[in-house]
Amino acid sequence: MNDNVAKRRRRRKDGPEDDLNNNNNGSGGGGKDETSENQEGNKTKGLKEIITSLLLFEEQEKCESEEWSKTHQDEKILFEANHKKKTKAMLDYYKKFQGSYHDLDQNDGLRRKRKSRAASGAAAAAVAAASIGSDPGGGGGAAAGGGQQQRRLWVKTRSQAWWDECNSDEFPEDEFRKAFRMGKETFDLICNELSSVVAKENTTLRDAVPVRQRVAVCIWRLATGEPLRLVSKRFGLGISTCHKLVLEVCSAIKTVLMPKYLQWPPDEDSVKRIKDEFESVSGIPNVVGSMYTTHIPIIAPKISVAAYFNRRHTERNQKTSYSITVQGVVNPKGIFTDVCIGWPGSMPDDQVLEKSALYQRANGGLLKGVWIVGSCGYPLMDWVLVPYTQQHLTWTQHAFNEKIEEIQRVSKQAFARLKGRWTCLQKRTEVKLLDLPVVLGACCVLHNICEMRNEPEVTCDIVDDEMVPEVGLRSASAMKARDAIAHNLLHHNHAGTSFLS
Repeated sequence: MNDNVAKRRRRRKDGPEDDLNNNNNGSGGGGKDETSENQEGNKTKGLKEIITSLLLFEEQEKCESEEWSKTHQDEKILFEANHKKKTKAMLDYYKKFQGSYHDLDQNDGLRRKRKSRAASGAAAAAVAAASIGSDPGGGGGAAAGGGQQQRRLWVKTRSQAWWDECNSDEFPEDEFRKAFRMGKETFDLICNELSSVVAKENTTLRDAVPVRQRVAVCIWRLATGEPLRLVSKRFGLGISTCHKLVLEVCSAIKTVLMPKYLQWPPDEDSVKRIKDEFESVSGIPNVVGSMYTTHIPIIAPKISVAAYFNRRHTERNQKTSYSITVQGVVNPKGIFTDVCIGWPGSMPDDQVLEKSALYQRANGGLLKGVWIVGSCGYPLMDWVLVPYTQQHLTWTQHAFNEKIEEIQRVSKQAFARLKGRWTCLQKRTEVKLLDLPVVLGACCVLHNICEMRNEPEVTCDIVDDEMVPEVGLRSASAMKARDAIAHNLLHHNHAGTSFLS
């Protein structure tokens, strides 16, 4: 019994371990292998599913790419087809347009040819009618008319009745002089002098404007200052033709007549006569000219506007004024012997003088020992004699200024007659700034011709501001010479002091 109990106890004690060992050695080992296999199978299955998904995605992307490429290719083919279709349509339209334009050109050409034939026929009929009218037999005139080249009748017909009347021998001398500021003889002289330069030849298109009419257009324009449209109506010519004639004749006057009628005294005898005449007027010896500078109004230029702005005229007239200057030296008879034209109106008289050719000749010694009398706007120099400008003058200085003023009045009155004769100088002209010196020079030459031939005077009031130069004394020897002249005038009773003797 005890043995049984012991066996049981031993069995109880060893039983769990044996069972555990049996499990590990028997059925327990097979369970472990199955679990591992299951895990590996699950991993393989998941990996296959992932690979399958990637392959599906790649296949789907490849299909989409092929589909997009195909769509893009179709769109490109469609676009190219549409472009070719539009290009072809445009080319067809352009060809049709060119064809219609060519047809229009042909129609215009045919129309012009018909007009030309009609005009030629009318000209031939007119010539034939004139020939028949002049030759009742009709044989010789018609043959001569048929042999000549016909003119095209495209020139606009304008009335020349006014000029034909002025150009007739029966036209009154006073009326002619009133219109052209000169008599018929003086006008004929100018026409004869300019004939070789101004004359033009006839062409198959039109007859040239005669020399007398060309000169008349220029002189009437300068004398009246009327606009070109009125000149055109007076002479039966086009506006542009009148403008061209004015410039051509003025240029011819400058080229042909200026060297002859506007020149410095050529010899000692001429200089001596001028000195004697000025001395008889003023008592001042060795005076060869009276100098003055005037302003000609102009339209505001497109360039250098400030340079041509005339401040003093603007302030006086309460209207913006622009001008250019004309400096002139005259002899005792008021005939110009030297002119300087075209410097801007803002320049004072002394600066205009320094820019002139007269100043250059004087610096070269050609005016040594003689005087040119100017106003207080000029400086006192070795060859320029001007009045005293200080405030408190002695009796001798005051008397000297009066005599200087008498000489100065000669040039001022000459400019008054110049502007009075040629009214264009009183108005803002239509002539371009570059052409204006030629026109003004022609006016001075025509003034000299009228003065030499004793044409009636026409004057106007002129007002030119004289600004005292910053440096009024340029020569100490000239100051001494002026004092000596003033003293001699007083001593020889030429200064209005004869009652004191």
